[in-house]
Amino acid sequence: MTDDGGTSEVARVISALTRNVADFPEPGIQFKDLTPVLADAVGLATVTKALAEIAVGSDLVAGIDARGFLLGGAVATLLGTGVLAVRKGGKLPPPVFGESYALEYGEAILEIPADGIDISGRRVFLIDDVLATGGTLAAAARLLERCGAIVPAAAVVLELSALGGRERVQPLPVTSLTVV
Repeated sequence: MTDDGGTSEVARVISALTRNVADFPEPGIQFKDLTPVLADAVGLATVTKALAEIAVGSDLVAGIDARGFLLGGAVATLLGTGVLAVRKGGKLPPPVFGESYALEYGEAILEIPADGIDISGRRVFLIDDVLATGGTLAAAARLLERCGAIVPAAAVVLELSALGGRERVQPLPVTSLTVV
């Protein structure tokens, strides 16, 4: 694992399988598509194992909508814990706990169920696919903490360092498997 864009084996696998898409979602953006990483058996196993090593000691894994669900479920299985899906607003039946956050083009909300899952006092490890501007990861951590969880750390597969997301999520410790 790396926080500095190093050349670990995990970072090499991610880099080799990531699809770069020019001018998406708008001109001038170089989109990093992790779908091929997750669709590849070695890629998925490598990423899952690396994330699970970081999350050891957690009571629950929380994956952020939508690729975080896949990663969170796989990591939780390796750790022998459950997984909590942190959903985009409007996808869960009420009652829900929600947290709004700013996007570059508006506002969004993340939600978790208010009934049926007690996260109070539990160590909940947070997983997402990409750390870009940090808004989603920061909102998810605030939501979980507001619901009583202890969020000791988070991890992402890919960090886009030029967008400054790490600063926005401080003081939450974040491990990135690869940094570009």
